[in-house]
Amino acid sequence: MAEAPLTDRVAEIGALRARYGERTGVLVETTLLRRRAVAKLPGTGDWLFTDEALQQATAAPVAAHRAARLAGRAVHDATCSIGTEVAALAPVASGLIGSDLDEVRLAMARHNLGAAALWCRADALHPITGDTVVVIDPARRSGGRRRFDPAAYLPPLDGVLEVYAGRDLAVKCAPGIDFAGLAELGFAGEIEVTSWSGSVREACLWSPGLAEPGVRRRASVLDRAETLTDAEPDDCPVAPAGRWIVDPDGAVVRAGLVRQYAARHGLWQLDPQIAYLSGDALPAGVRGFEVLDELPYSERRLKAALAARDCGPLEILVRGLDIDPDALRRRLKPRGARALTVVLTRIGAGAAARATAFICLATPPVS
Repeated sequence: MAEAPLTDRVAEIGALRARYGERTGVLVETTLLRRRAVAKLPGTGDWLFTDEALQQATAAPVAAHRAARLAGRAVHDATCSIGTEVAALAPVASGLIGSDLDEVRLAMARHNLGAAALWCRADALHPITGDTVVVIDPARRSGGRRRFDPAAYLPPLDGVLEVYAGRDLAVKCAPGIDFAGLAELGFAGEIEVTSWSGSVREACLWSPGLAEPGVRRRASVLDRAETLTDAEPDDCPVAPAGRWIVDPDGAVVRAGLVRQYAARHGLWQLDPQIAYLSGDALPAGVRGFEVLDELPYSERRLKAALAARDCGPLEILVRGLDIDPDALRRRLKPRGARALTVVLTRIGAGAAARATAFICLATPPVS
């Protein structure tokens, strides 16, 4: 089955059914899930999955990053599902327990990881350990749909924080979770926002016993092995655009650490309320936008300026303005040969606010 192309299942299914009989459907699904898992979970070629479990599974680099913070500790993964967190923890934890309420996923975890952990069926809201770090990844999908309300997580986040109050606890959450809402739930630890492969993957809640002293927010950009916290200096000036515009990584923006990032890299803000930064040099490993022109924004003026620069392929970035980049690109109809980027943003507040367009030349990350 692993060798079957499965690119034309209508044509192939008859031959597969003749060979595998009533197991065909399950084998086809398992094969397809394993192929989807290659990029997200390398080295899991013989694992068992469900579609929903694979969607929710933590990408291997993100799970390894979390595991590194727990090295040397005994850990209980109280929502182990198919075992992705346990797989990351196994090389570094001093002991491992994996539990889940779902018997099917628990059986898959046993198949996937064998003796890497002690396995048992248990409800995460009824603790079965007392001296371990507890890791919980509440389900945020049901029937393929995302759950955005933390109270609708399975198990509910408020219940998790109440049951494990005073324990060393790490909870994986959606990156868009409301930080103010967490405070209302009594959470007083560290919120770490992590990105990998160009996108924000999660927010992890670290209880006070696992948090770095004085740190409440952290951004971890795994692609660049860069970590930033709110304990760092944030003395960042506001000034007109220099040679470059920098759009900070999404983890930095989501964690509210734009000013700390600017201070670290010698950048400044274009506006105190907007995440775009500027500078005369690019931070290492960061994609930048070299400013060619700056003009007050109007579609007519922007269209003329782009045509004068022979713009064809066009990337549009927007912050602080109610503009749909795709719809604007269709209206601008660039037909030239030169690839350009337009950065649209609001500068100033109240009556002094002005929409501004920066026409830029995008550059790949510098080493």
